[in-house]
Amino acid sequence: MINIPMVTLMVIIFTTIASYFGFQNESLIWKYIFDAKRIMQKKEYYRLLSSALFHASWTHLLFNMFSFYAFAVYMEKAIGPIMLLLLYVLSILGGGILSLVINYKRDYLALGASGGVSGVIFASIFIIPGGSVIVFPLPLPIPPWLYAVAFVLISMYGMQRRMDNTGHDAHLGGALAGLFFTLWVYPDAIADELLFFSAIVLAIVIFIIYVITHPAKQ
Repeated sequence: MINIPMVTLMVIIFTTIASYFGFQNESLIWKYIFDAKRIMQKKEYYRLLSSALFHASWTHLLFNMFSFYAFAVYMEKAIGPIMLLLLYVLSILGGGILSLVINYKRDYLALGASGGVSGVIFASIFIIPGGSVIVFPLPLPIPPWLYAVAFVLISMYGMQRRMDNTGHDAHLGGALAGLFFTLWVYPDAIADELLFFSAIVLAIVIFIIYVITHPAKQ
């Protein structure tokens, strides 16, 4: 019997359909995009999750969905479809909450599934040890620990500089949610890499505290 990764495919198909309709109807995007001020003032908390269904372009969508598939297809086999979906949703929520905490006073807009993808990637580093990560356009796979370190450093730099439209806040929030999900549900996966796990979490938390206490000028 063929083991079809149903949740992985469902997320990709549903997100692609939603994004397609968003490309055709801009008002749909504005209704569901992450909008920090509307979430705070209008209590439109659904935007914390709904923003993950829409993307800024086909390139944005394809990059996120390719990254998601590359890790989720193996994670679904390892932890099952229900737990993968839970991990993905919690990571999206974690990315949204962190973005809101950091940007609730700013005219901050964001969309895309980056938070959920980041959570799946970081959880897979510990749940599926010994793997490798291929980052386009690099031709060779790199160790997961090196990817994690580079990812955190790049996200930190992006959050501090804010020179592009990438949701680095959601990246780190999703990664942190994925790490805590792993600690909560699969603590044995952390045991052999406790020092590395602790270092990554501590680095992210310290930087988040710094960003919150030293907000960027608007």
